[in-house]
Amino acid sequence: MSVIAEISIPATEFELGRIMDVSRSGTVELESLVPTGERAVPFFWVYDADFEAFEATVARNESVSNLVQIDTYDDRVLYTFEWSVENDAVFRAIRGVNAYILNATGTDGSWRFELRFPSHDAMSTFRERCRDDGVGFEVIRVYNPNDPDLGPWFGLTERQREAIVLAVEKGYYDIPRSCTTVELAEALGISDQAVTERLRRAIVRLTTNTILTSAEN
Repeated sequence: MSVIAEISIPATEFELGRIMDVSRSGTVELESLVPTGERAVPFFWVYDADFEAFEATVARNESVSNLVQIDTYDDRVLYTFEWSVENDAVFRAIRGVNAYILNATGTDGSWRFELRFPSHDAMSTFRERCRDDGVGFEVIRVYNPNDPDLGPWFGLTERQREAIVLAVEKGYYDIPRSCTTVELAEALGISDQAVTERLRRAIVRLTTNTILTSAEN
């Protein structure tokens, strides 16, 4: 049976945390991680930071190439770049045990991950691989997807809930559709690409914590 773990990792313990340094101010939220062979393309929001200093820090890292601003707002920027997952012990361990990143947010010198593991054994293997690579982290909580502690939103984050509720209310899932991702993006103050990704993650999480849980039991 699958298990979900929330863990906190100091930014200095893994490469992506060191690359995306917002220890002085700001927050980083991983939107998605798209694999492209040996490399990966992370899409991530940076909130309330010194964006010029952030970009300079990222650009200095030799494992990063093609840093691009996708969308820019007054208080946040959506970035992407190319980066080698194999250089990062944490992401290498996540991929090695077939875990799924539900959320990853960095702020104030540490990152908080919410990971779904296919089993308790997979989570133990992840911990061992991190330990072998010298990566320390704190386990905040571990729970089964059908745990009542998931709360009233079946494990959705506030932003995911806001997006999927708005999509349903505006008729995005109607046939024919009554609105587009562009209209949802304008209402939420994010890009249409970010809306699509947020809805996808919300649907995955709802399915994980409802339908898949029932099937496993």
